[in-house]
Amino acid sequence: MLGKRKNGTKTGKSLNLVLWFCFSLFAIAVVLIFIVVQNALVDRHYRKKTVEKLETAGAELSDKITPSTDGQDALKVIVEAYKNYGVTGYLIDSDGQSLFPDWTDQKSYPALAEVLKKELSGGRDSVTFSDGNTLTYAIEIPFGGQNCYLCVMSSLESLTRLEEGMGQISLIMVLVTIVLSFVASGFVAVLVTKPVNEVTARAKQLARGDYSLDFKEHYFCREINELSETLDYACTEMSKAEKIQQELIANVSHDFKTPLTMIKAYASMIREISGDDKEKRDAHAKIIIDESDRLTALVVDLLDISKIRAGFDEEERTVFNLSEEVYRVAGRFDYLKETAGYTILTEAEDDLYVFANRARIEQVLYNLIGNAVNYTGEDKTVQVKLFRNGENSRFEVVDSGKGIKQEEISTIWDRYYRSSETHKRPVKGTGLGLSIVKGILEAHGYPFGVESEEGKGSTFWVEFFSAPAEEGAKREAAEEPAKKSVRKKKEKMSSGDRNDS
Repeated sequence: MLGKRKNGTKTGKSLNLVLWFCFSLFAIAVVLIFIVVQNALVDRHYRKKTVEKLETAGAELSDKITPSTDGQDALKVIVEAYKNYGVTGYLIDSDGQSLFPDWTDQKSYPALAEVLKKELSGGRDSVTFSDGNTLTYAIEIPFGGQNCYLCVMSSLESLTRLEEGMGQISLIMVLVTIVLSFVASGFVAVLVTKPVNEVTARAKQLARGDYSLDFKEHYFCREINELSETLDYACTEMSKAEKIQQELIANVSHDFKTPLTMIKAYASMIREISGDDKEKRDAHAKIIIDESDRLTALVVDLLDISKIRAGFDEEERTVFNLSEEVYRVAGRFDYLKETAGYTILTEAEDDLYVFANRARIEQVLYNLIGNAVNYTGEDKTVQVKLFRNGENSRFEVVDSGKGIKQEEISTIWDRYYRSSETHKRPVKGTGLGLSIVKGILEAHGYPFGVESEEGKGSTFWVEFFSAPAEEGAKREAAEEPAKKSVRKKKEKMSSGDRNDS
């Protein structure tokens, strides 16, 4: 029967019961099939051997009983066959009268005679038939001046007794099988369900938020081992996710709390102190605006992460000129040349096309360049490269900063990752940039990574899958007017880079 939980849901049948039932049913089925096959084979084999014995005895009798043999000699031959083969022989005439009435149980066999006339009239030499518990072999021979029928018969009572004995043995076998299957299935059920119950109990603890569990144990079953390893991996990942979630909540709370506190404080100052002083009021208002912009950027980045995790429609992807996109995005950092003395060296091969979500790829380029600007070295130089790499287009951003420690490389793509080193950040960020980059590139299926060595800077790279040339040509023809202005800007940037260098 199906069990029920406290909440009323069905829990299903016990694995022990299912294993016992299936094991017992299978064992009984095997025994029954064996018994049926055995009985059929025994019956067939016994009848076959009996027929062979009757045929042998009949052939010997027909050879010894000739037309010239007298009755006494014929009877002696029949008695001898009984002693040698355990069969009973008798002779009857065409009317079914026994020629040796004292030897047989009956003196007349009219029905048998009629049957033999029909069976042997078609040119057959002999006939074998079963009559109840008797198997009879008959042949027509000349004797006493007439055609007679020599019948040799053997009782099947031995076969009946054998079958009855086998039936009793079979019944005992079925009962023993049920008992043994019960014991064996119970052992197997315990062997199987014990590790399953252990894994289930730990899984319930995991569901309650206990991530300190260790599922790895050596079980006898490969599937259970794989299940325990999978749950152990899930436990580890859930633990990481829980930690990241806690850090995310803490960081987001902090990032929201600080600007909100600043906004409240400076709003109060405007109301109470600097309301009539235009210079101070403007300065305080600017701080409020800056902090509001910071909050807006944080919210936008969080929304971007949510959208990326939810996935964006592939129909938004188009073929566009990645080369021009790199120059356009890099150009947004031109203000740093004049305001902070940074050098952005941009080198991109012409007419490299990709099929992607243009707005998202723009985010990738901007965040990677902005990250390099924030972490570059004292020379304030960042190199932006785009070149053909086999069938792909490889994008690289190189900075001259202090590099990334090897133990931190695997975590730099996490949300709110901060390097242990302190840096001045000319490009404002929320700490979510590389996480957004990771989500976008994984959604597109583009390989990406970072190569870094302490003291020698870092190189962030992305492999973009190039779009077919004909698609690029169509796109290029459609955007030819816009390309001219971009080329002029590219030439101007290249000239500016050479002057800076």
